[in-house]
Amino acid sequence: MIETENHPERVLIVGVQTENISDLKFETIMKEMKALTETANGQPVGEITQKLRRIDQKSVVGSGKLMDVRDFVINSDIDLVIFLNRLSPNTNMYLEEQLDVKVIDRVQLILDIFAQRARSQAGKLQVELAQYQYLLPRVIGQGTSLSRLAGGIGTRGPGETKLEQDRRVIRGRIHTIEKDLQQLEEHRERTRIRRQSGREFNIGLAGYTNAGKSTLLRELTESETYVQDQLFATLDPLTRKLEINGHDAFTITDTVGFIDELPTELIHAFNSTLEEIRFVDLLIHVVDASHPASNMHEDTVVELLKDLDMDHIPVLTVYNKIDKADPGFEPTLQPNVTISALDKKGIETLKQAIWDICISNAEEFQVEIQPEEAELLALYRQKTLIKDIEFNEEYQYYILSGYRRRLTDIRNEE
Repeated sequence: MIETENHPERVLIVGVQTENISDLKFETIMKEMKALTETANGQPVGEITQKLRRIDQKSVVGSGKLMDVRDFVINSDIDLVIFLNRLSPNTNMYLEEQLDVKVIDRVQLILDIFAQRARSQAGKLQVELAQYQYLLPRVIGQGTSLSRLAGGIGTRGPGETKLEQDRRVIRGRIHTIEKDLQQLEEHRERTRIRRQSGREFNIGLAGYTNAGKSTLLRELTESETYVQDQLFATLDPLTRKLEINGHDAFTITDTVGFIDELPTELIHAFNSTLEEIRFVDLLIHVVDASHPASNMHEDTVVELLKDLDMDHIPVLTVYNKIDKADPGFEPTLQPNVTISALDKKGIETLKQAIWDICISNAEEFQVEIQPEEAELLALYRQKTLIKDIEFNEEYQYYILSGYRRRLTDIRNEE
């Protein structure tokens, strides 16, 4: 629980718009900061913004604006100040001294949400590792200033007691977590190789956070998944069987949503989570068509896929929430399908598009199966897309023809 004295923390959000951030982008990410704060169970009380050519190295906002922030903190009984802009350890310490409240930045806020959302052992370890790596330079040498880390947003996970340990102990914990994660990754790699060699077509869901991926997964697979209108509702990867045109030779995996300027710590820490969709046959890029910044969200996901070396995978863009989009909305990425996952509108069209793309990238096969090989016949039905089954009366065997995914040795891929 992120609460202090049984009530949500009262939060002031502060953001500086530098010359490399457009007005639309700044407005969008400030709204996103409010949503992130609410997702972390904080109560946004107000926001203070500033336009500067570049960030003030000492106080981010400059001395004059810092006094405005301090006045707001005092007059509005603020418990926590969250800065949109990344804070260096020295700047973080200076701001806490000047404002006399706990101060964190956007990175620490996102880490806190990830700590709240992680359910699997790997997810929890990845969060803890990222928190230690980010907080380590902020802990060493601070001494009693850590008294402000008693609870609340930005402190979930390692906790006050662990963070007060010395450099050697903390680094030792980081080393232990990295070893544990390596063992888990080796196990996940073996599982992934088995799934990839099983000949099912593997599909991954990618998209900006809160674009509707989990709702789409639920409607495509007719299964119960956690669906909530909040950022980072899904963190740990989730794989389900998918049936199309009477064939269930498909798996579909949902993963953590992307976000603009995803912190480097999280890209590295969640690399193994994102690995779940690195070797899929098709990526479904889900876009919230109703969001005013949908184009910006598109660009963010496309760029992150490039950074993750996943831009070689075939992509089908799904414009979701089309029922709430502007009447003049026009898709920008091709190929695409427009749907409303919540209303089930366009789901069958999407399934057919998935089928068509998988078929176009598959390999055709023809195989002869003896009548006594019933188990083999059942396996082909389960793992491949059967186009036709004939029985040769003269030689008494079945001739199966159809499509199966192309095998690649993912162990040798970089």
